Amino acid sequence: MAKISPFEALRPQPQLAKQVASKPYDVLNSAEAKTEAVGNAYSFLHITKSEIGLPETIDVHDKEVYQLAFENLNAFIQRDVLFKESKPCYYIYQLIMDGRAQTGLVCVSSIDDYNNGIIKKHEFTRPEKELDRINHIKTTGAQTGNVFLAYRHQASIDSIIDKWKTSKNPVYDFTAEDGIQHTVWAISDETIIDQITQLFETEVPCTYIADGHHRAASAAKVKLAISEETVKPGDEAKKVSDYFLTTLFPSNQLQIMDYNRVVKDLNGLSPADFMSAIEKDFDVVTQESAYKPASIHHFGMYINNVWYQLSAKAGTYTSDPIGVLDVTILSNSILAKILGITDQRTDKRIDFVGGIRGLGELEKRVNSGEMAVAFSLYPVTIDQLFNIADAGEVMPPKSTWFEPKLRDGLLTHLIY
Repeated sequence: MAKISPFEALRPQPQLAKQVASKPYDVLNSAEAKTEAVGNAYSFLHITKSEIGLPETIDVHDKEVYQLAFENLNAFIQRDVLFKESKPCYYIYQLIMDGRAQTGLVCVSSIDDYNNGIIKKHEFTRPEKELDRINHIKTTGAQTGNVFLAYRHQASIDSIIDKWKTSKNPVYDFTAEDGIQHTVWAISDETIIDQITQLFETEVPCTYIADGHHRAASAAKVKLAISEETVKPGDEAKKVSDYFLTTLFPSNQLQIMDYNRVVKDLNGLSPADFMSAIEKDFDVVTQESAYKPASIHHFGMYINNVWYQLSAKAGTYTSDPIGVLDVTILSNSILAKILGITDQRTDKRIDFVGGIRGLGELEKRVNSGEMAVAFSLYPVTIDQLFNIADAGEVMPPKSTWFEPKLRDGLLTHLIY
């Protein structure tokens, strides 16, 4: 069963919350982060993307980058931009995007649960991305990035959270520049905390990583490293590092968006030969405007200023949890078979575009000449994600895109 715990969050002063809160470190490149933070000395990007304060020529994995993150974090604490909660709390985090609300519980989850499969995974991780977060956590002593976990909806947990939301004042409530409203409540009542902890221990057999596989894997490896070090008597470092920062959302509130693909070239094929190859496995219909798939096994394709609807023919997919996915169909029948892209994690010819950017971003990437062809996909469902994780299977890379995103900086977990 799921083991969670309250924690003493490092968090911003209420009047500075909107300025501190930043987009997740992994959805911005260095140039975008620098633009986001310009003129805002309180932006948490100075900690999560600290290279923005160094010459552009520096390697983002240089020790100097992590050291500056440490220095900036401590400066935020010294200047009282951030303060540490006086007692362990749970936190309720509500996000509203386009009138739709979703509410999660911010806590720390057991790394033993991660290692033992109670926290289920559905993606492989990349060693270089793990190492980046390991170095960031070890240098700063903080888990600054939140791992987004999902669990099968439980009405008993909803009831407690809803009651607290309606009866207590939030500690933060602001609308970010992208129009998403962020509201946070702190649960400090020990009786309520114990009730929540017990409900997860008795009614939630497992949780699922929705977003944050690299952050979770890195936290587990930092715990292992700390456990191998000599810790002085009374030092709580081991105990604190046994947990990692998570936000748990019930399945009935989650929305998965499409995660689309763009490819640099046609693998030496002419456009005509490429289309002929596509037609072997798909029915192809020309569209008058951008095509967003409305059901499974349908795809949009944009090439040479024209959108097409692709419908997968029988035989291009199977009924097993992985084989039925549209990302699998695209991977097997087009990316690998026609375009020669067999490892999407490492092949530099392919890139991924979150559905939040819209189909216009796909057109832009192709029209600029940077990419040769783009594909739009129907989103993976939360039930498909659960089925794959339960079966111990792994999705193709970049299969899911969750919106809205949790903001970094509002709630940080210090491990020493």
